[in-house]
Amino acid sequence: VFSLNAFAQKPCEFSVNVKDSIGTYKETKSAIVHEFVFGNTSKHIFFALTSTDDMPSLSVLIIQKSKDFLKVNCFDKNSRIYLQLENNKVITLIASEQENCGTPVSDDLGFNNRILSGNFFFMKGTIDDLKTSPVSSMRIKFSTESQDYIIKNLLLSEMDQKTYFPNSYFIDFLPCVID
Repeated sequence: VFSLNAFAQKPCEFSVNVKDSIGTYKETKSAIVHEFVFGNTSKHIFFALTSTDDMPSLSVLIIQKSKDFLKVNCFDKNSRIYLQLENNKVITLIASEQENCGTPVSDDLGFNNRILSGNFFFMKGTIDDLKTSPVSSMRIKFSTESQDYIIKNLLLSEMDQKTYFPNSYFIDFLPCVID
């Protein structure tokens, strides 16, 4: 039995791409990798890949919105992101040292909003697997609990009406920040 998996890199689009006397910094445009919308509650998880002087990292943004009380989750130095790949390997990303419990944001429509961001570093030897195997699920370890997410092949976002391909995110965009 012979099978061929062909993956085409998406065009690289950057929100930041700076090279100066201090060094280089690149950040890809954000992409939605998980979306949950039910009634008056929604949760969106965005990824952006960054590279600081050729050191890649993953920038994570979680936006929650609800008419109800929003539970606070925090990132701290012990936070992790675990990515289960389709090749059955588990990749661990390690949080930066910064503790962050997000920012509450009010709006005129009576929604409670919370924006949480964090930066996660790739462990040595894990990037090659991420470049070749799609992601099937993700576990985010916050400071007090873990949450699991199924990563879809295709996601038509209710937020911006765009189509995303979350499971091939790293295959598509790691080449943008890694030479």
